Amino acid sequence: MKNYYPAVFSSEEDGVFSVTFPDIPEAITEGNDFKHAVAMAEDCLGLCLVGRKEDGLEIPSPTFDNFCLNENEMIVMIEFASLEFNKKYNNRSIHKNVTIPAWLNEIAESHNVNFSNVLQNALMEQLNIK
Repeated sequence: MKNYYPAVFSSEEDGVFSVTFPDIPEAITEGNDFKHAVAMAEDCLGLCLVGRKEDGLEIPSPTFDNFCLNENEMIVMIEFASLEFNKKYNNRSIHKNVTIPAWLNEIAESHNVNFSNVLQNALMEQLNIK
């Protein structure tokens, strides 16, 4: 799922951009230039939203109200794609027990089947994840 949140980019005299999110007060970051600030904002937004979810806190809906900006500020929409974010930051392995018929296990083992790989591929196909 993809969401877009408005971020306030403030340009500093030294070329650095500081970034804040009106809807997520704890999300604050900066970048050495605009491109770096966008990348940092994407990571910061993702980490804060995932942190809120893990802590059982509300995930606020993005607001698109009129913003009162200073002359050195601009609004940039930052995308949060939960699937891509999880692939990048939450790619740890977990152990799952599965049950299959003994005859199928014997055939699969004789063909050196990687059970973890088969399960991952099957889950991604079942969930239509590319």
